[in-house]
Amino acid sequence: MKKIIFLKSLLILCLGCNQTNQTGSETSQAEGVNNEVSAVPAVDSSTTSTNTTSTNSETMRITFDDAPTGKLPQGWSTHKTGQGNTIRWEVVEDAGNKVFAQLTDNNPSNHFNVATLDNVNAQNVTLETRFKSIKGKIDQGGGFVWRFKDANNYYIVRANSLEDNVVLYKVENGKRTDLPLVGKGRTYGADVKVPTNSWHTIKLEAKDNLFTVFINGKELFQVEDQTFTSTGKVGFWSKADAVTYFDDLQITVND
Repeated sequence: MKKIIFLKSLLILCLGCNQTNQTGSETSQAEGVNNEVSAVPAVDSSTTSTNTTSTNSETMRITFDDAPTGKLPQGWSTHKTGQGNTIRWEVVEDAGNKVFAQLTDNNPSNHFNVATLDNVNAQNVTLETRFKSIKGKIDQGGGFVWRFKDANNYYIVRANSLEDNVVLYKVENGKRTDLPLVGKGRTYGADVKVPTNSWHTIKLEAKDNLFTVFINGKELFQVEDQTFTSTGKVGFWSKADAVTYFDDLQITVND
């Protein structure tokens, strides 16, 4: 049965506190009651700081228009993989619009910044979002995580504005490995221009062991892998010192 867990009747207990769990992740700044349903209903934006609306029975669109700036929005949790000391995900203003930003700019190359959505747990899923690379000397850009088990086990697809490429990886037991492309082999993803300080769209379709990646509406490549075959969280990812903005997240669960 197709199921999505959504966040309902949120009660803010502590806006200034983040609590680290056993996987090295930090909990979101709001706690609430989770109810399990077979479809995605519209969510009243007055009950959550992430504006979530349903576009059909299986798809929801998330914006950050109603979220307070300078804070982690309700319904999200932060995590880190590897070295580095800080995680800083929060809502910021961008040209009159509110977006979700990864603002840490001083972590080393072997540090990954992750923010996951608490109310989605899926295997087969389509993810689409707008992103903008702001700055970073070691790395720039970002992308999605899916089938996220914990801070050391998940899939990534990301666009890099310094390298001008898009690459799909797995992180298994804390080690990141790029995966070969269908029909092309181990190419380290695909070369594509993703200029800094410009909005781009990245899309992922995950169906069983086949993953299809799009950038700005164009299909780039497919990857087949069976490392993680069950459900997991979805969310955003960036590396090291990459400051990146995200907005207009669309999630379709196909389980």
